[in-house]
Amino acid sequence: MSVVLAVLIPVYNEERLIERAVARFDACPPPLTPEGELTRKLYLVDDGSTDLTAAAMETLKGRPDVVCIRHDRNRGKGAALRTALGAAVLDGADLFIVHDADLEYDPADHAAMLGPLLDGRADAVIGSRFLGSAHRVLYYWHSVANRFITAASNMLTNLNLSDIECCLKAFTRPVAERLTIQEDRFGVEPELVSKLAGMKLPEIVVPRAGIGTAVRSEAQTAASPTATAVKLRRLRVYEVAVSYAGRTYAEGKKITWEDGFWALWCIVKYNLMT
Repeated sequence: MSVVLAVLIPVYNEERLIERAVARFDACPPPLTPEGELTRKLYLVDDGSTDLTAAAMETLKGRPDVVCIRHDRNRGKGAALRTALGAAVLDGADLFIVHDADLEYDPADHAAMLGPLLDGRADAVIGSRFLGSAHRVLYYWHSVANRFITAASNMLTNLNLSDIECCLKAFTRPVAERLTIQEDRFGVEPELVSKLAGMKLPEIVVPRAGIGTAVRSEAQTAASPTATAVKLRRLRVYEVAVSYAGRTYAEGKKITWEDGFWALWCIVKYNLMT
């Protein structure tokens, strides 16, 4: 049976880039699994764009590997991800990866991101622009703010991440089924990290005559109806280096300093208040 990968892509005012973004996926085959190539499906959510993004996405609607959804008004990146995630879960996707529509991230990095999920080492993978991969050199103070935000998040989640604001994040279906997104805007990044850090999945014990027990994952349990869940475990979270071609504000970058302060509030909110 083919493994289905859902790529969750929020889109806002990207009339110039959306078709190029999809073309990059076409030029980059999905990673291979032991069973063969992944079946990849793109979930594009136009978040109430005011330019010609909707018209550009109309040309993609006939493709079986593309799902196009439109919000009637601009709600924010988090709201678009919430819509894409819900649609992909309902469609039965097995793996999920968040990817922006602005060409800052490269689909070629998906193989590295998905590797720890496909071989069973991880439940969630977070990309990092600061682990040695190539990246465009841009705003110094943005990098300072990002490191501060990441440090604040790490202190409360107890994860030693280097870049919580990286937009490439991947996870398995059991994680997706338990994941709720509340933030509508860019606060979704620290929210996701907080919820991944705090989430737990069941471990399954299977009796073995004479030699004790064997622990199984939730996925393995489907084939063993007699197995019994005995405890919950925290997610296994990995971090993977990814490339980054950041945009300037003149080129369409949308995040602002206000979003940085809101990220700090979200770190407090989702780690200490919920």
